[in-house]
Amino acid sequence: MIRAAFVRTAVAVLALSLNAQRATDDTFELALPDHQGQLIWHADGFKIIQSSAKSSGREIGIRGKDQSGRLIFLGFLFLFPEQAPLTSAKCRDGVLEPAKKDTPTLKILATSEETSPGGLPVSVATYSAQGRDGKPVYSVRGFIATGDICGDLEVYSDSPITADDAIVRRIFASYRFDQNYSPQFDSVLFYAQTLYQGRMYKAAAPMFESALVRLKENPDLAAKMMRDKKTATRVVTDQAGMAYGMSGDIQKARSLFEKAIVEDPDYPMYYYNLACADAEEKNLAGARNHLQQAFARKANVISGEAMPDPTQDDSFLPYRDNLGFWTFLETLRP
Repeated sequence: MIRAAFVRTAVAVLALSLNAQRATDDTFELALPDHQGQLIWHADGFKIIQSSAKSSGREIGIRGKDQSGRLIFLGFLFLFPEQAPLTSAKCRDGVLEPAKKDTPTLKILATSEETSPGGLPVSVATYSAQGRDGKPVYSVRGFIATGDICGDLEVYSDSPITADDAIVRRIFASYRFDQNYSPQFDSVLFYAQTLYQGRMYKAAAPMFESALVRLKENPDLAAKMMRDKKTATRVVTDQAGMAYGMSGDIQKARSLFEKAIVEDPDYPMYYYNLACADAEEKNLAGARNHLQQAFARKANVISGEAMPDPTQDDSFLPYRDNLGFWTFLETLRP
């Protein structure tokens, strides 16, 4: 059962998640949480509009749009062990051949083989297909692969484009795969947050914990993404606990927050989330105690975050008829 009480995403979480994926200067990076390698490309003026991930940890993707709205990119990094050992051409065919069967209007206009800045071959296909609205969509799509992992970057538009168009050419000139990259805090966090936003809470929760482990290993990276390691730890711990709560594992969420309080007793949201867990388990005395502890520390919220109004929280709404408890909640309203 999903626990609506744990639906509370801080502004800091969203900012941290975006910074985890996005490097500076319009460079985009994708990595899997438990696999060597990172897909990288540069797309000047593009902004991320959507992300997706598989709960298995085997696929991550982002969609981005340029300022004019004319061009959109769709980038994926995924495991393809069924076809290993992979080549870029093998990955291209393994993706496009089924697509041609599913989309009879898909017409390959041109193919080419390029070399990425990292030295791996890139198999490029230019094609058109009929969109959902019946109008043609034009795509330039490049595949880069090694071992059992494949990168897939598509640039598409509803107006004709080719691999020789200036913007498309610049994007693919930067397109590469770093085989030496090992998953770091930022890439694991982005994967976890993408799962969370896709409501795959059970898969997201342990991945947030994995990000916490990597945070301890590389605190300097967190400092670049946020103000300091403590803030990053609070944000990710909070998100991990909420993910466990949303998946229905209240005891795991409780354990996570209780451990966090031992290490960082000043952060109010750990106590607030424990109060939510108490209420879910009908322990109003415990909820009252943890709420008192939370609001006594309200000055320590993260910048951009605010204490919730407990009278609007789904954890506590079932107790509106409990006059004593509800009166207490009203004294805590911001």
